[in-house]
Amino acid sequence: MTTGCKKISIALLLLWVISTTHAQDFTPHGSQPGLNFPLRSAADCLSCHQSSQRSSDPYNMPVDTWIGSMKANAMRDPLFWAALDVANNDIPGVGDFCLRCHTPEGWYGGRVVKTTQPMKGLVNVNGAQGCALQGSFTETASDHNDYSGVTCQFCHRIESHTPQGQPAATQNADIWLDDEVCANSFSGEPCRKGPYKYDTNNHFPPPHDWVYSSFLASSKYCGSCHDISSPEIEQNGQLSIARKFWHNGQETDVAMPIERTYSEWQNSYFADLIYRDPFEAMSITRQPVLKTGQNCQTCHMPETNEADARACTFGNDRPGNLPTHQFAGGNTWIPQVIKAIYGDDLAANDPSGLDRKGALDLTTSYAFNMLQNKSALVTTEVTSQTAQQLDIAVKVTNLTGHKLPTGYPEGRRMWLQIEARDSNNNVFWQSGAYDNNTAVLTEDSQLKVYETLQGIWNEQNNTCETEDGDGDAMFHFVLNNCIAKDNRIPPLGFTGAVDRELAPVGMTYPSDPDLTGAVVNYDVTDYQINIDQVALPITLTARLNYQVASKAYIEFLQKIADENNIPSENALCNRSWTEGPANQNRASFMTNLWQTYGRSEPVPMAVDTLVVN
Repeated sequence: MTTGCKKISIALLLLWVISTTHAQDFTPHGSQPGLNFPLRSAADCLSCHQSSQRSSDPYNMPVDTWIGSMKANAMRDPLFWAALDVANNDIPGVGDFCLRCHTPEGWYGGRVVKTTQPMKGLVNVNGAQGCALQGSFTETASDHNDYSGVTCQFCHRIESHTPQGQPAATQNADIWLDDEVCANSFSGEPCRKGPYKYDTNNHFPPPHDWVYSSFLASSKYCGSCHDISSPEIEQNGQLSIARKFWHNGQETDVAMPIERTYSEWQNSYFADLIYRDPFEAMSITRQPVLKTGQNCQTCHMPETNEADARACTFGNDRPGNLPTHQFAGGNTWIPQVIKAIYGDDLAANDPSGLDRKGALDLTTSYAFNMLQNKSALVTTEVTSQTAQQLDIAVKVTNLTGHKLPTGYPEGRRMWLQIEARDSNNNVFWQSGAYDNNTAVLTEDSQLKVYETLQGIWNEQNNTCETEDGDGDAMFHFVLNNCIAKDNRIPPLGFTGAVDRELAPVGMTYPSDPDLTGAVVNYDVTDYQINIDQVALPITLTARLNYQVASKAYIEFLQKIADENNIPSENALCNRSWTEGPANQNRASFMTNLWQTYGRSEPVPMAVDTLVVN
C-alpha cells in the first residue's frame, strides 16, 4: 500500500472521530455514578485485614497481598497513563471507558466524566484525562484517594445479576454494584460479598454486614473486566457500537474484540468439569490425567496451605480455605518501575505500617513464578542431520487456561530465541537474538514471535493496517477494528478456533486428535541450521521469552504525543505537581522510565537444552 492511501485512510478516520464524539456516553450500562452508598476506601479495611504479629500474614492477608498488585496500582501505572493520552487523542472523551476499570472510586464518585448525580449530559471537561481525580500517586491510607486502583469494596459489592434479575454482563466492566441496605443490617450499608461462610456459632462475626456469594469464586466474575470490546455508546438516546469488527474482509455486527481472556478460558478444557492436566500429560507415561476444572482464581488467587493462614486479625485460621489476593499475571516490570518512582514516598506517607515496597517485590516474584513455572513448556528435537545441515523442531506447549500470551494486546509478545554453540562454546548461529542495551529484536528470516496485532481496516485495498505512513507500528487501542495477526498459542481443549472473535489469524492450529472439536495447545517451529565445518558436539538452547512492552510500542506512544503536541500533565490538568509526569507529558515520562529501568527486559519463560553429536 502507498503512503498516500494510508494518509487518506487516517484522514477519513479523523472525520469519523469528529462526527461521532459529540455528547457521547461511552459507559451507558451497569451501575452509574451517583451511588446511594459511595464506595469506601481500602483504608477502611486495613485495621482488620492487614498483617499483624504472624510472620505468615504478609503472604496470606488480603491487604498485604493486594497492596503490591497491579490492581492496587492500576492508577500508578505510567504505561496506562501514556496509553490513556493516545486514546483521548484518538476519540475525545473515551478515557471515561478506560478509567472506569482503573479507578472505580473515582469513576463511581463522579470524578471522571459523569457527575455524582444520575443525570445525562453533565460533563467535567478534564475528567476523561484523569485530571479531576482526588488524591495523588503517593497518597496511601486515605478515604479520598482515587489513585488507589481497584479497591476492596468495589470487588466485594459486585452483583451476579442486574436489578431486573438477568445475569450480569461479562465484558467492559458493565458491572452492577449492590447499592441497597443489607438484609438484617446493623450498619445500614450494603453487604460485603464473599465466597466464605462465617460460622457465627463458633466465630465472632465481622464488624460489617456480609453475605455469602459464590459468584466471587467464579470465572464469570473475572470476565466482567477481562473481556474487553469496543464500547457500545449512547448518543442522543441511541445506542451504537464505537468500532465494529471487520472479519475476513467484511464488517460484522459485533464490536471489535480487544481482549478475550475470559472467553479464551471459557472455550478451553479448564472450564470443563473434567479436563486433562497439561503438566501430567507430559509425564513419562504419556497417559492423560483427568482433573476437575480450574477457574481464574485457581491460578491468580491461589489458596494458601499455611496452617496459621487467616484473612482477618481476629478471625479463624483458614488453611486451604483462603484465596490469597495476589492477582499476579506476567507483569514483572511495571511493579518494579512503580517501586522505583513512588516506593519511598508510599512508604513514608503510610501510617499503617504496610511494607508497600516489599509488597511490590512480592508481586514481582509472584509474576516470575507464573511465567516460569506455570505457563509454558519448551522441548527441542532433531528432525534431520547431515554434515552440512541440522534441522530441529522446537515445540512450545501452553500450560495456561487461556491463550499465551493473553490480555492487553499492545506491545505484549513472546518469541523463541534459539542459539547453537560449537564445541568451543562459541555461538555460530541464532534466531530471535535480542539486545538488552537497545531493546532491538533481530528480525531474522526464521524468527517466531507470538502476538496479536490489531489494526484499522482500509476499505480501499482490503487491508488491516498496523503501520502508519512512515512504516512505524500503530497501536490505536480505541480505533482498531480488525486483527491482522493472532498466532498466540491456544489453551488445552480450545474450541474457539471457529469463533470469529477468538480464531487465530494468519496461522492455523491443527485439530487435537484426542479432543473432539478442539485444536492443539502447542506450536512447533522448524529451524534449519548450517553446520558445515562446525566442530561437534553442538549445544542447542531454545528459550521462550516474554516482554511486557516492546520498543515499538514505547516509540509509538512518544510519537503520538509529539505529533499532537500533547502537553505535560501539569499543563493538561492545570496543576503544579512534582510527582509523576509533572512537567513532562505522560509519554515522555514513560519513555524516560523505560530507558532507565531496563527497557522492559524480556523474561525467559521456559528453556530447553539439547546436545547434538
